[in-house]
Amino acid sequence: MTGEPDTQNDNKTLLGRRIVLGITGSIAAYKSAFLARELIRYGAEVRVVMTPSSIEFITPLTLATLVGHPVHSDFTEDLEAGTWTNHVELGLWGDLFLVAPCTAQTMSAFVNGSCENLLQAVFLSARCPVMIAPAMDLDMFSNPATQESIRTLEERSITIIEPASGLLASGLDGKGRLEEPDIIAKKVVGFFRDNLPLTGKKVVVTAGPTQEPLDAVRYLGNRSTGKMGFAIAGRLADLGADVTLIAGPVSLKTPERVVTRIDVVTAEELYKATIGVWDEMDAGVACAAVADLRPLKSSKEKLHRADLPSTLELEDTPDTLLEMGARKKPEQLLMGFALETDEGLVSAKGKLERKNLDFVVMNTLADDGAGFNHDTNKVTVIKRVGLDTESRSFELKSKQEVARDLVDMLFQLK
Repeated sequence: MTGEPDTQNDNKTLLGRRIVLGITGSIAAYKSAFLARELIRYGAEVRVVMTPSSIEFITPLTLATLVGHPVHSDFTEDLEAGTWTNHVELGLWGDLFLVAPCTAQTMSAFVNGSCENLLQAVFLSARCPVMIAPAMDLDMFSNPATQESIRTLEERSITIIEPASGLLASGLDGKGRLEEPDIIAKKVVGFFRDNLPLTGKKVVVTAGPTQEPLDAVRYLGNRSTGKMGFAIAGRLADLGADVTLIAGPVSLKTPERVVTRIDVVTAEELYKATIGVWDEMDAGVACAAVADLRPLKSSKEKLHRADLPSTLELEDTPDTLLEMGARKKPEQLLMGFALETDEGLVSAKGKLERKNLDFVVMNTLADDGAGFNHDTNKVTVIKRVGLDTESRSFELKSKQEVARDLVDMLFQLK
């Protein structure tokens, strides 16, 4: 760690962070309730995994009530129904796996790769960083076997939160008691501050529709809400990226950690704003639903019914994504979107090649819950691999979940 963060203004510093809280069979397990509350106070979303022995010290109901999610403690959730807990999904869900308290037995199991309970299985499946807060008696903590476990875990890039000294449950006084929940929470805040994977990356994201005026009140446009692009911008910023969000006319709040937002209306304005910053970016995500055509002539006044043209002459709008692809440097990454009304894979692959993209994200209005005016989306991502392509399809998810998948793919985070 590089010192404690100043938390006076840190009330939502963990907003958007997902923390899997593991609890093992220590008398200090009661402190995990306070720890969960602290993490949530900082804005984190918390899910809890318990070992069977930890349930003897604190009830799953207490923790489930605090975190607002079911608590997982067994491979099988419902024996009669045969419902099982997907430890792989839990391991992939988290941005951090925090085990507090962590017993000597669990640390030894982590070292040896044991998989005797759900918590150990989640540990083996986790692709996110792991932090461990040991808690045990003085002699157990100082035992050479325990110290060897700690050294081995640290060598494997696992962060150890040293236990505090004080009166222990055995009556002894010394090192081994679980660090206080507020201090653990501050260390988690500091960890995210110092270890964000996209720190230093500059990314431009375009989002929402464009509106091409016919007169002072009428325009050509589309039904895009901007929700997908805003979710992507928010996820990039959560991971430390310096995000420039270029937004068409939408009624959405700027994501918490996005510092730069440029509001535009027309395709011409979007083109100028995007190309104006593109050269200095590490990556671009072109999620905006840009109107491809605009009226050849428009009026600054409202046209009355009798004055409206019987036919409408149209012209092309600037193709921002095409220009981004043409200017793209070898070290830059570019992701575009292709909205179709059918399966659309051939069209999406054509867009990948034609506009020199690294990724194209295809969704189709033929899928229920996908496309405009939904909080969910179902996408297929086509990725350039050398001279070939490969594709990966995702199930219907919330747009926040889709944003996580897309950012992970763009920067190969998972």
